[in-house]
Amino acid sequence: MTGYVIAIIGIALCVFACGCGSAIGLYKTGQAGAGVLAENPKKFSKVLVFVVLPATNGIYGFVMAILAQSYLPSITTVDQGLSLFFALLPLTIVGFVAAIYQAKCSVASIYAIAKDETLSGKLLLFPAMIETYTILALVVSILLLAVV
Repeated sequence: MTGYVIAIIGIALCVFACGCGSAIGLYKTGQAGAGVLAENPKKFSKVLVFVVLPATNGIYGFVMAILAQSYLPSITTVDQGLSLFFALLPLTIVGFVAAIYQAKCSVASIYAIAKDETLSGKLLLFPAMIETYTILALVVSILLLAVV
């Protein structure tokens, strides 16, 4: 397997994992949001923020793919392909896992909003903290791209 193919697989896995994590997360938050809105449609704007939060991980995977593909023309060896592949691993893994756990945290927040919507601003901090680790993984992957 050539380095170019290894690099392509790394890019594809990053987009796939981050996108799948976001899709799973959006499924969970969408269900919770629909349940709350069925009871009280006036809470839409407060619930929507929590429903869409897991989508950001898929966006980060897409952005990373755009950044990483610019390195493809210079990949000529297996070592270079592996370097690109491993540079994408932080975001690939964290993007997938964090989207799912961010969704679980968002679902709990959505249910809390159903009981008391005045808490929405405070509750946003909890899933946002999980987002922080996805952003850190994105930054690490970008830094690792610099040495490919």
